[in-house]
Amino acid sequence: MLKWIDIPPIWLLLALVVTWMQATHFSAGLSFGGAWADFAGGLFVGAGLLFMAFALYEMRRFKTTPIPHMEADRLVTTGIFKSSRNPIYLGDALILTGLVLRWDAVLSLPLIPVFVWIIERRFIIPEEDRLRRKFRADFARYCQNTRRWL
Repeated sequence: MLKWIDIPPIWLLLALVVTWMQATHFSAGLSFGGAWADFAGGLFVGAGLLFMAFALYEMRRFKTTPIPHMEADRLVTTGIFKSSRNPIYLGDALILTGLVLRWDAVLSLPLIPVFVWIIERRFIIPEEDRLRRKFRADFARYCQNTRRWL
């Protein structure tokens, strides 16, 4: 049961709740300064959703799982995966960044690198270890050609 709760969307939701609470109840009078933050925030959220949608499309096309704790059936290196080994996690980070900006949650800015660190330690490193064991040389070549984030 814990495997089904310990998934990146839950971590993202937790980070978003903390961000929203900070913006709503503990703003300390700080602000990013207006319309540019709303606009940039919208762009970040939109980009994050696109990264996730393109990645899910590509994974579905190759009939492999997007669920982090499950064994991948295939190594996906096409589409959005040519630009990032972790486009869904990148999408999560972009959404968090966008909502920090949009909600004017200045004090939540440090939460972004903390979130990335948690995702990297809990999900990315174990996933890449499984892929490295299963796909060996193919995964090594993929890592040489494609960065983890962008």
